[in-house]
Amino acid sequence: MNLEVAKLQVFDGTLSKVSGFVTACKLYGKAKMREVPIEEQIQWVLSHMQGGSADMLKELEFETIGEFLVEIKKEFREGEEESVRVVKLRKLEQGGRMMEEFVQEFKRAARGSRYKGRPLVKKFKREMNGAIRKKLMEAENQSSSIKQWYRRAMALNRN
Repeated sequence: MNLEVAKLQVFDGTLSKVSGFVTACKLYGKAKMREVPIEEQIQWVLSHMQGGSADMLKELEFETIGEFLVEIKKEFREGEEESVRVVKLRKLEQGGRMMEEFVQEFKRAARGSRYKGRPLVKKFKREMNGAIRKKLMEAENQSSSIKQWYRRAMALNRN
């Protein structure tokens, strides 16, 4: 029996389309590629992907096409988590909390977000309470690393 299978659409990296793309790959693979070596199946899937994720996935090795398709879903889910963390970090502010509590929540939100280095320090300074920020900005030796900013802000909050 020769099944006709719809042509697979090129996956452009849109998060909402990843599950459909993976499902379509599974169906096509079961119908048309049962005897094809794993490496060729993976190359076929990659040929239907656009963007940086395809380049990253080319570098990895997989024993089964199933492992490869799971990795595609995982790769795009991590992108979604990063977006959620960026939004959470953008909404975060110290408010009436002690600095130690704010620092811990800020660290959790910053982990896995795109913020690193100077942009992370700027975000931290912007969201802490004004009095502590002013004291830190008036200090002679301003901190350069985020860890130094955390330590100094917590020390000032205790005093």
